[in-house]
Amino acid sequence: MDLRVSTLFVMLTYCFWYGDARNYDQTLTVANGGGWGEWAQPALCKEGYVKGFALKVESYQGSLAWNDDTGLNGIRLYCDNDETVTSKIGEWGSWRKPEYCPKGHLTSFSLQVEPSQGAIYDDTAANNIKFVCNEGFVLTGEAHDWGKFGFWSEPCSSGAICGLQTKIEDSQGSGDDTALNDVRFFCCK
Repeated sequence: MDLRVSTLFVMLTYCFWYGDARNYDQTLTVANGGGWGEWAQPALCKEGYVKGFALKVESYQGSLAWNDDTGLNGIRLYCDNDETVTSKIGEWGSWRKPEYCPKGHLTSFSLQVEPSQGAIYDDTAANNIKFVCNEGFVLTGEAHDWGKFGFWSEPCSSGAICGLQTKIEDSQGSGDDTALNDVRFFCCK
């Protein structure tokens, strides 16, 4: 009996603390995400779906050997109710202008990732993202063109994207920083 009460307390505390008590039906992933960093807490729209997004991008730092580019640092989602949600965000760069589906919602994505450049070269990992809207429009982020776009995720089988979870590498001090490495999106009915 005590174990069930303790488990219930932990679950309720988690839902209260993170506010993500909404259930999602499907997780969208891609295979080409970068390997550095840790997965952060998910973030979900309280209701409805995602109609647009904006990217936090560090501008090009120059061609000198000690300049360290990170590329993509964060993704902000715009929900139907004008709420914005983010998972963890890297510390570099600035927010670019939002992109919106003309009438619908985001349903699938493709991530542009630069593979590892080796021990002595600058790694950036994720650099841009594209989304498909349920009415067929493709939205491409305003970011770098380093690396290649991978295959599209599967689309939401019903409903649309309602949240995300990012994989972020924290600052490496004097080491090579990459910031956002991978992302997964959640679909709600």
